[in-house]
Amino acid sequence: MNQFTKSYSPLQVALIGGAIATTATMSVFGPAWTRGVRAAPALQDDPRARVIVDQVWQLVNHEYVDGTFNQQDWQATRQSLLSKDYSSREEAYAAIREALQKLGDPYTRFMDPKQFEALTSQTSGEVSGIGIRMEVNEKTQCLTVVQAIENSPALKAGIKAGDEILAIDGKPTLKMKVDDASKLIRGKADTPIILKLGRREVNIFNDLVEVNTFDLELTRANIEVPTVLYTVRQEGNRHVGYIRLREFSAHAAEQMQRAIRDLNNKKVDSYVLDLRGNPGGLLQASIEIARMWYNDGGIVKTVNRVGGTEETKANRTALTNRPLAVLVDGNSASASEILTGALKDNKRAVVVGGQTFGKALVQSVHELADGSGLAVTIAHYYTPAGTDINHKGIDPDIKLDLTEVQEQELTSNPDLIGTKSDPQYARAIAILFNKNFAPPPANQPTQPMSTADDLKIFLGE
Repeated sequence: MNQFTKSYSPLQVALIGGAIATTATMSVFGPAWTRGVRAAPALQDDPRARVIVDQVWQLVNHEYVDGTFNQQDWQATRQSLLSKDYSSREEAYAAIREALQKLGDPYTRFMDPKQFEALTSQTSGEVSGIGIRMEVNEKTQCLTVVQAIENSPALKAGIKAGDEILAIDGKPTLKMKVDDASKLIRGKADTPIILKLGRREVNIFNDLVEVNTFDLELTRANIEVPTVLYTVRQEGNRHVGYIRLREFSAHAAEQMQRAIRDLNNKKVDSYVLDLRGNPGGLLQASIEIARMWYNDGGIVKTVNRVGGTEETKANRTALTNRPLAVLVDGNSASASEILTGALKDNKRAVVVGGQTFGKALVQSVHELADGSGLAVTIAHYYTPAGTDINHKGIDPDIKLDLTEVQEQELTSNPDLIGTKSDPQYARAIAILFNKNFAPPPANQPTQPMSTADDLKIFLGE
């Protein structure tokens, strides 16, 4: 059926991880709507809703990894779905979700248009807005700017960390939640927005803190969200390149490439790659990032419902051969596990931290005719050594779980993450500096890396 999304192999364009899990845990429609006795005849059977129902059935029938459909008669399911009258798309959505639940697979799921838009926005690595991170300040209880993102309208307009957002397009922000404020600030690129800001400044004449308020008009833009954070840590007489990867977005690979090259130029002795709390993202990003760390060896293998396999390998484009430690925890999932498993099995890195989440299923993602979306599990993936991590996770080389007190301290003081006050980071540094820990063989000349810029297939958390 040519109206469907074009099929791609699991190793071409993929998304792994929390994006779909987050989207799918959003509130869904309740009981199917009932038709009132006064409903107009045109609403008795919405043919557009019927098209969506059949699209979903066809995609699952064609792609779902379990050819028995969880021992369900999938043909009978189609007859049941198409025999119903749908007075609205919402009623059709409820029927679709009910049918998919019978597959017993939480990762094969339907998304309404808003949920699907949220997924695609997140995995694109871009937002349309002014480019600020916000929080409600614990002391002042005011909505406060934490950071103005690089190359954003906010940074160009002079917005600073600590500025208080008092109103958004005339709407006061007192007691407003961050999520609600974000919804008001986001919008289509090239549209205007006016913020009323408060800036606390010290009066040099009386040493009193004064709040100066002013209005600032900005124009929204499409902004690349930074997902790779990095710095040089001075540890004794050595320089460590610390990289934290938040998620595998469409821009993650190019951001990682820039980070490694910059740290190489700064002559770091070793690297710590922090994947803790990283729920996943684009599969292609995880493949490209793996290729930045080693030249030869496997990365991931997928197996579909008829036993067909595909393997992806390194391609001699590594950017560094310096010693590497990877930090993981129970929230390191999917794409994080692809990368961690690849680095561990190829003996490229020492893995430190807690056991990972354990998600090894591949889904394809399709946009449907009305802007809604469908994720369908299409394959199982394995680490290069053939390990099935599903429901098991990856065992670190050095297992070190944080205590509840340590977790609370790092949560309340995020500046301590990736420092000697962070027990898992500290253990990684000790291992890297051990004289018995040697880097892999020297790399060959490197090549520029490409990045994924499309979304068709993903692995859900």
